[in-house]
Amino acid sequence: MNRKLILPLFLVVQLIGLRILSLFPETVERFYSNGFYPVLAKISRITLGNISFSVGDVIYGIAIFFLLRWFWKKRKTWKAEWKSNLLALIGFASVFYFLFNLFWALNYLRVPMYQKLNIEREYSQQDLLIFTKQLIEKTNSIHSQLVKNDSMKVTLPYSQDEIFKKTQNGYDNLQKKFPYLTYENHSVKPSLLSLPLTYMGFGGYLNPFTNEAQVNNLVPKHNFVVTTAHEMSHQIGIGSESEANFVGFMATIHNDDLYFKYCGYSYALRYCLGNLENFQEDSTKELLPLIHTGILKNFKETQDFWDSHQTFIDVIFHQFYDKFLMVNQQKDGLESYSKFVNLMVNYYKGKEL
Repeated sequence: MNRKLILPLFLVVQLIGLRILSLFPETVERFYSNGFYPVLAKISRITLGNISFSVGDVIYGIAIFFLLRWFWKKRKTWKAEWKSNLLALIGFASVFYFLFNLFWALNYLRVPMYQKLNIEREYSQQDLLIFTKQLIEKTNSIHSQLVKNDSMKVTLPYSQDEIFKKTQNGYDNLQKKFPYLTYENHSVKPSLLSLPLTYMGFGGYLNPFTNEAQVNNLVPKHNFVVTTAHEMSHQIGIGSESEANFVGFMATIHNDDLYFKYCGYSYALRYCLGNLENFQEDSTKELLPLIHTGILKNFKETQDFWDSHQTFIDVIFHQFYDKFLMVNQQKDGLESYSKFVNLMVNYYKGKEL
C-alpha cells in the first residue's frame, strides 16, 4: 500500500468507528468520560494551570504558522503535485482529528444529561412561559438587591482574575448535588486570541489539547462570568454545548456571590425570551414591561457589543462551527446552545428557582 494513503484511510476508519461508538454511550461514559479522560484532564490542568498565559493559544499560533509556511512552499508545485499535497493535508487532518477525539471530543458521545437527570427532553410553550415568569421574578429580586433603583444596570465590581477564582465556589456548591460535576485543578485563562474570537462571534473555547479554558476577555463582564463557567464545564467532560450552557448556568446560580447569581439568572432569562419568540412572534410583548429596566440595559449592552463587531468573518465562522457541531453528534448545530432551555425548563418543572 502507498504510505501516503495510510493516514487518509485512517481518517475514514475513525469516522466509521466513531459512528459505531456513538451507539454505545454507556460504554463511552464508563471507560472514557469517567475513566481515561478525567486522569488525562487532571494531568493537563495541573501541568499548565499555573502558567499565566494560554499555552494552547501559543500552540495554535505555531501550528497555523507552519501550515501557512507549508502552503507557501507548495504554491508553485500545487497544480503539478495536487494529489500528493491533498493526501498530505488529509493526513494532517487525520492526525489532528485522532488527537482531538482522544484528548477530549469522545465526551460528545457520552450519556445525555437529560437521561442522567431523568427529565423530559422537550417542553411546551406553556412550560416555557411559566418558567420565564419565574425567571423574571427571580432576576428582578436579585437586581433590586444589587442596585439602588430598577433602571440601573448591574456593573460587576470584580476583575477578570477575581471572576476566574470566584467561579470555583459555584462548582463546589454544585457538586454537592451532582458529584459528577466536580471541578478541580483550576486552569482558566483569558485568551490571547480574544480580538479574533470577538470578530468570529465567540465568547470563549476549550483547547482540547491542553485542557485550558479560554475566555474572551473583551466581552461585558456579566457575560464573562457565565462564559467562564461554561468553558469550565467543558473541562470536566461536558461535550454538548446545550449541556455546557446548562451546567454553566447552574454553577453561577449556585454561587454564594449575588453578582454571579444575577449573571446566571439574567443569562437564562435572555435565552428564554428568545425561545418564546421562536414559538410565537411578539409573545414576549406582555413580559418585557415586567422586567426591570436595568436588566434590559444589561441585555442591550450584550447586544451592542456583538453588533459592533459583526462582520462577514462572523458569518463564515458561524457557518463553519455550525457544521462542525453537526459532525460531532450535535445535530442542531449552533442552535444547540439555546437547547439548554430544554434542560432548565424540565429540570425546574414543579420546583422553585
